[in-house]
Amino acid sequence: MPGLSLALDQLAVRHPAASESATPALAGFDLRIEAGEQVVVIGPSGAGKTTLLHALACALKPAGGSLRVAEQNPWTLGASDLRRLRGRLFLAPQTPPLPPRQRVVTSVLAARLPGMGLGASLASLLKPRGAADAHAALERFDLGDKLWERVDRLSGGERQRVGLARALLSPASLWLIDEPLSALDPTRATLAMRALTQLARERGVTLVATLHQVDLALASFPRVLGLRDGRLVFDLPAGEVSRDRLAQLYASFEHELLGAPPGAGEATQASRSTASVMHC
Repeated sequence: MPGLSLALDQLAVRHPAASESATPALAGFDLRIEAGEQVVVIGPSGAGKTTLLHALACALKPAGGSLRVAEQNPWTLGASDLRRLRGRLFLAPQTPPLPPRQRVVTSVLAARLPGMGLGASLASLLKPRGAADAHAALERFDLGDKLWERVDRLSGGERQRVGLARALLSPASLWLIDEPLSALDPTRATLAMRALTQLARERGVTLVATLHQVDLALASFPRVLGLRDGRLVFDLPAGEVSRDRLAQLYASFEHELLGAPPGAGEATQASRSTASVMHC
């Protein structure tokens, strides 16, 4: 199944807990992503990266403007058509919601549930079918030996890679991957991103990912979106993203541009300004 196209026109999105009078986490967003494209989103903490992915996943209803997925407006569809469309989307959060007592094989195979009926879904949860497929997916992320481990015995980085392996078994045509490398060392991060982009390219899947590792983002993706304060600052080929542009995008957040994890500079930020609302 080919990848899905995305079209955003003056899209505005509020955080789910925000009041209707609150400033949108995303505002005035215009964007086109063609089927099968690979796009990375960068920007400092609070830029709106996670909010953007949740909007693309049809999990947050627009407060203004419009979103079209595969030429359809999700929010004008009936309930069954919306479920069907969401079944073609795969959202991998930074911390995968994996049941702690579940075995890895079951967690990975659960990615197939959107394409299965109720009876088959329940049977799969009780007795995993397709363990060989789950093992092959885990092997792409150097986790084949964890197939029968319990999730609560995995490290944070291993859980993130399990989340990526799930994408390979999902029936989705659009992968939305949120900060998948935050708990990985540089070598494993590079290998994981290489596997993810290669497999998306082979399958024709549309891939949109957010990354804090700027150098890896520029090396792995042909197209880069720079977000700050809920707005699109630039949309450029990776080769045109200069150090000057990055310095402007990460002004006052230089520690993140240099590779420090989000939050490392919060104490410094607090001393510079009064409290402000931050959006993931």
